[in-house]
Formats: sequence, C-alpha cells, structure tokens
Amino acid sequence: MDLGIAGRTAIVNGASVGLGAASARALAREGVDLVISARGEDRLLATAEAIAAETGVSVTPVAADHSTDEGRERILAACPNPDILVGTCSPPPWGFDYRDVTPEVWHQYLAEGMVGPAEFIRRTVDGMAERGFGRIINIATGAAKFPNPVRVLSGPPRSALANYSVAVSKVVAADGVTINTLLPGFHHTAAAREQFGAIAEKKGTSYDDEAAFAAEKYGIPAGEFGDPDDFGAVCAMLCSAHAGYITGQSLVVDGGVTVGLF
Repeated sequence: MDLGIAGRTAIVNGASVGLGAASARALAREGVDLVISARGEDRLLATAEAIAAETGVSVTPVAADHSTDEGRERILAACPNPDILVGTCSPPPWGFDYRDVTPEVWHQYLAEGMVGPAEFIRRTVDGMAERGFGRIINIATGAAKFPNPVRVLSGPPRSALANYSVAVSKVVAADGVTINTLLPGFHHTAAAREQFGAIAEKKGTSYDDEAAFAAEKYGIPAGEFGDPDDFGAVCAMLCSAHAGYITGQSLVVDGGVTVGLF
C-alpha cells in the first residue's frame, strides 16, 4: 500500500537505535527524506548510512541532544520545515525509587521526555499548518498511561507530553496536521538487549532466554517481545496521507499486556 508520503521530509529524534531507528527506516522505505538525530554520533552515522544504502533517500545525521536549546537549534537548522516529526529518547533507568527522585533528577528527565519534544512541536507545527500537511508522532511509553512504580521516571514526563499533544492537536486538526502518541511495551531494542543481556550474563543464560522469561513473567498475551520494524510500520502508517482523521490519540503497542477498554 502506498502511504502517500514519498518526497516528504521528516525529522526523527532519537533515531540511532531502537524504535526511533525503526521508525526512521519505515519512513525511508516510503520515500521520505530524513534528518535523524541522537546524542551518540558513531551509532547515528552507522544508522544513517544503512538507511540511505537500503532505501536511496536522503538521510542527514545530526549528533545533538534534543533536550537542550543548542541541540534543538542544530537539528532545526538542518530541517527547519519538516512535514513529519517523530521523537523519542533513551528510556530512564528502571527501578528508580521515588524517594530518590530529587528536583535535579526531575529536571533532567522532564527535559528529555517532555520539554524537548514539546519544543519541537511548538517550533514546527505552525509551519505544517500553513502548508496544509503535518504528521507528529511522539514515541513515549506504556507507563504514561499505566503507572508503574518501576517506571516512575519514565511515565510522568511522557504523560505530560501526551496531554500537551492532545491539546495542541485540537488547534491544528482542521489544517491537515495530526499529532498522536505511541505507547510501546517491550520490544527487542538495544535498551532491552542491554538490560536483559546483563541479567543473562549474571545467570549464565542468554538474552533470548531472559526475554522469553520476561514475556511470561509480565503476562504478555502475544507471548514475546515486539519487533521494532513492526512498530516502525505502525508509526509510518500514522504518518501517512491516509491517517488524516486520526489525531489526539495515544495508541498502546504492547502485545496486549495492559488491561483497558480504551
């Protein structure tokens, strides 16, 4: 199916690995030219080269921290008028005791998970509205909708981002601009491989063993972690020309593990 976005331009923040990279790759496969950013330059350059070689689109890597003013300026200088904006960031650490979350810690993760993405929306959404087309996707976390004490640093900033996004989506919906949030659960990302790989090393097992155990432990109905490329395809679908009537939504992509009607 042709998603109708060939020739469009996208910024994808947090795109060196994981769900950000998968989303960038899915957009590139649809003919979207990319500006991709991340803090780690080596992985970012490798991802840019791989996507460009596979798809033939233009891929411009910008090594920058989108949680800072300077980083945002560098990214927007490379693509001041994107048609599509997708953003994610490295997940905060698991198991952080709420008693240890000081104002300084909050400022760090609010800058990454809420302020930075909100600033990109603020800086780009009016231009999209003027041109009559725009797609904005926040890649957040299931913990934004389903609070969990082990994700106390991850859920609250992204809940705030989803709230902001829904509010802004009402203003620009009639101008052809949609804003939606994806709430992923467990996927085979670099972060998951690092986390469960470390557990496997201590136990003398394998990453696959620990991922399967976690899928059972957390009761994932699908029975396994998600494929990042499948997630990227969902992101690309919401960025398509056919998704103009879907806006202000927060879609859980977690294999069915969370319980809720809506």
